[in-house]
Formats: sequence, C-alpha cells, structure tokens
Amino acid sequence: MTTLYLDLGMGAAGDMLTAALLELLPQRRAEFLQVMNGLGLPGVSVTAESSVKCGITGTHINVSVHGVSEHSVDVDDHPDASAGNEHHHGEGGEHHHHGDAHDHGTSHDHHHPHDPHGHEDHEGARGHTHSHISFPQVVEVVNGLDIPEQARADAIAVYSQLAAAESAVHGLPVDQVHFHEVGEADAIADIVGACLLMSWLAPQRVLASPVHVGSGKVRCAHGIVPVPAPATERLLRGIPVYGGTIRGELCTPTGAALLKHFVDEFVPALPAMTVTAAGYGMGSKDFEAANCVRALLGELAETGSGDDVIELSCNLDDMTGEAIGYAQQQIFAAGAVEVFTTAVSMKKGRPGVLLTCLCPPAAAEEVVRAIFRHTTTIGVREHLCHRHTLDRVEQTVATRYGDVRVKVASGYGVRRSKPEYADLVTIAEREGISLDQAAGAVIDARSDQGQ
Repeated sequence: MTTLYLDLGMGAAGDMLTAALLELLPQRRAEFLQVMNGLGLPGVSVTAESSVKCGITGTHINVSVHGVSEHSVDVDDHPDASAGNEHHHGEGGEHHHHGDAHDHGTSHDHHHPHDPHGHEDHEGARGHTHSHISFPQVVEVVNGLDIPEQARADAIAVYSQLAAAESAVHGLPVDQVHFHEVGEADAIADIVGACLLMSWLAPQRVLASPVHVGSGKVRCAHGIVPVPAPATERLLRGIPVYGGTIRGELCTPTGAALLKHFVDEFVPALPAMTVTAAGYGMGSKDFEAANCVRALLGELAETGSGDDVIELSCNLDDMTGEAIGYAQQQIFAAGAVEVFTTAVSMKKGRPGVLLTCLCPPAAAEEVVRAIFRHTTTIGVREHLCHRHTLDRVEQTVATRYGDVRVKVASGYGVRRSKPEYADLVTIAEREGISLDQAAGAVIDARSDQGQ
C-alpha cells in the first residue's frame, strides 16, 4: 500500500507541507512552478529555493504578492512589534492566520474575519490598506483556477474547514467570515499547491505524527493570543498535539486544515514501511531543531494495524458475581471494546476483583460514567495504550449446511481464520450435528473454493 508519512515534529504550515511534497516529485518541479505561476492570482509569484537547516538540505517555498512576503510576530521574540510588522516568528512557514494571529515564517497566512463594527479595511504596517474577501468569494476564485478537479475539490474542502473554524471562534456565520485579500492570495497559493501535489502523488494512505504546536503567544490584529491560536486549536480538535520548549507558533491554521483534510490516521511513531522517497519542506526561521516538515513516501509493510486505546481499571471487593456480570454488559454498551476481570488479593488479604476495560479515547468519558454508575468503586485508573492488531475482514463461506461467516485476521507474517461461533451453533442445532462437524463443513467448503 503506497503510504505518505508526515513527520510533524516542528509543526505544519501550508508552504512547508507544499515544499515537502514537491521534493517527493523532483521530476515535476518545473511543471509545478509553471502551473502555480500560471494560476492567474493577481501579483502572486511562487518560487522554490534550496534551504539548509541543521545541516539538512531541503526546499523552501516562497509565495510573494506584488513582490512582498509578509511576516508576523511572536510576542516572545518581538514584544514591541505590531501585528502587521514584517518579522519572522514561530515555525517559519506560511502566515495564513484565519482570524487569530499571523502565522510563522515566510508567506502571509493572516486571514482576519470581518470587523463587526463595519471597518472593512485594515491599515497594514507598510501603510497600505487591506481589503477583504469572503469565503464564498474564495470558493469562486478556486473554482475558476485551471487545476485538476480533484485538487479543486480538495482545496475547497480545506477552505471549508478554515471557514468553519473561524465561524466557531468568532461567532459569525460562515458566509460572513472575511479574510485579508492580499494575504488570501498567498493562502490560496499554499492550499492549492499542496492539493495539486497530493493529487499528483495520489497515496493510498496518509499517516502523520502527533503535531508539535509550539508555545508562547502570538500577536494578531485583535490582540495577543496563546499558541496554538484559537482557529488552529479548533481545527486540531481530535488530533494528537503537544507543546514544548520552542517558543513560537509551529502549526498554522492552514497547516492544521490541510492535515485535518488529508491525514487518515495520526500514529505515535513511524510505522514499518519501505521508504522510496523523502522530502524536507523548510521554514524560514532557525531553531535548535531542524525547522522542517519531513514527508516520507513508500510501501507500508504487511504488519497489521494499530490504534490507541484507553485502559480503565478499578478494584472491587464488595460486589456479587451477578452484579459484576451486569456491570460488564453496561460497560460494553457504553463503548468499551474489552471488559474483563482478574482475581486479586486486596487489603487485609481480602479476595477481590480487578475490573479492566479497554475503549477508544473518544468513548472514555462515557465508559467511566458507566463504571461509576454500575459498580461500587470510588476511583478509576486510566492509562493510554497503543495496541498492535491484525487486520480483520469478514468473509461468507457457502457450506453444504448454508452460509457461515468467517473472520480472517492477517498481518505480522500471520494469517488465521475462525468461523463465527453463532453460525456454527445455528447449523449444529438445526442439523443435529456437533460444533466440530459444523466447523469441518466450513473447512471443506474453503478447501473446495481454494481459500
């Protein structure tokens, strides 16, 4: 399975993601720049330059509008600078800050929503007036670009994510969210560029590491806000993120929206895969760590699957077996995927039961509620676990006694199958045969079918 893996240890910005993807397609570099500079976006120029960070050579994408690449401000780095001043900050990527703060690095990802007081123009640090463009107008612009249909659909979907985040943060209807027109030309180039390259790469699966968001505060047109900025935080809900000692904004709204749209799964570590190409998309700012997004393209190894689960447990010594059995049923109903008990010795040598539940992170709160509601415990322990699982599919096998469902599991060099117990029971009772005979009929049928 052709897989794209994104290493987001230094966050994500639209131009950095674009640069990393472009490095995976060196044979189409000239074609990409020709397409991007032929989009017809007023005053927009896109260049790809070699850049070195911590001894690593990669590509830096620069998007300028009428010859200007605008930059924004990290409060920690430039406490006296205003929001429109041209300073580098944060991660070093693009600055498409949709209503929250200016992004970090080179291009200008600063999208500020419509001023509720009616001030449609904003005086920038360079002394020029910024007009605004609405979300429907952005969609109109993207629909008019000469790009593949898939890239166009992806770009509009990414913008929909951005507009929805801005709408939620600022309490405005989506069609009333406005972006800075000058900054938006840059943002359109970043988003369209990433979507175009994804359509060319066409990976079957996209995986990514948890997102490093940085720390500190950033200055925007509305004041000083914490990192991650509100729209970024909104977009990253449900995605594993973390901060750190690096002061600055490492993930921009545009980067977050692109990740939310394209990434199929966020995994705690690089999975087992055979890498065929690597790309490094560089930001403009220098840190003690290489300021880049790394993209790895390759074939995912046949190792099965994996996911994160929450393990919830508690000790019980004052419930009957019947009550514990009922509690297990209710905990399953609340969203647990596994519920089991273990005999333990508790205080003063009393025999007890260790109740353990596994559930998806999204179901943890409901499962905890069910544990408290249906058991006598006064405390529940929680652990985040990553489990390795075989890939599972269900097949239907036609036997001389009728259809039987068969569960097939594979991965890690293993392949095994097991008939569905309930189907075997049905056959055994109906035909007056044993479970072994019913299972034997499945084996015979699969052999005849060459499975």
